[in-house]
Amino acid sequence: MIRITEYTALEKGRIRVCLDNGETLVLYRSEAARIPSEAGGGISEEDYRRLVDHVLTKRATKRAMHLLERMDRTERELRGKLEDAYPAECVDAAVAYVARFHYLDDYRYACSFIRCRKEKYSRRQMAFKLTAKGVASELIDQALLEEYGENEDAQIRAILKKRRFVPGEDRKEYAKVFRYLACKGFESGAIRRNLREFGASDEAELLF
Repeated sequence: MIRITEYTALEKGRIRVCLDNGETLVLYRSEAARIPSEAGGGISEEDYRRLVDHVLTKRATKRAMHLLERMDRTERELRGKLEDAYPAECVDAAVAYVARFHYLDDYRYACSFIRCRKEKYSRRQMAFKLTAKGVASELIDQALLEEYGENEDAQIRAILKKRRFVPGEDRKEYAKVFRYLACKGFESGAIRRNLREFGASDEAELLF
């Protein structure tokens, strides 16, 4: 028997039932008809399994699919949306289901994230942001290689063209562009190399 530690009425005809096994169930009253409506009562293991396996897991899966229809998410982000409302095993089952059918795919997410932000962030910044979203480092590395290739030269050159960098001996302009690219996370050697290819003189480069 699993004991009820808290029984709370919520909005829209729902109740929150906290149990002594550490789980919390949010149910509609019709679903909780066989549950005592006060703390101290108990739920049979059979009733608990019925609610978790046949009610809440299905609901969590539908919720996961709805969230992913609205926008792509990483596994960590999806779990964060589900964990406050469903028991851990329901969340695990929902995540496994959407991943099995590729509704959830951290590698695809990483590639798409990078592709849409190539002109805004460097590889280092991309890796940092994707790590914060819970994407595994090996998937980030694969996605960066897929989207950027072996080096950042093409991205740096694209930024220089977009900013209409004017080559020559203007140290002030060189310093401004160098700092901009460095703040983006590009390696200093790659910055110098591409500025030289754009025609920056050795004299303009002296301060760096």
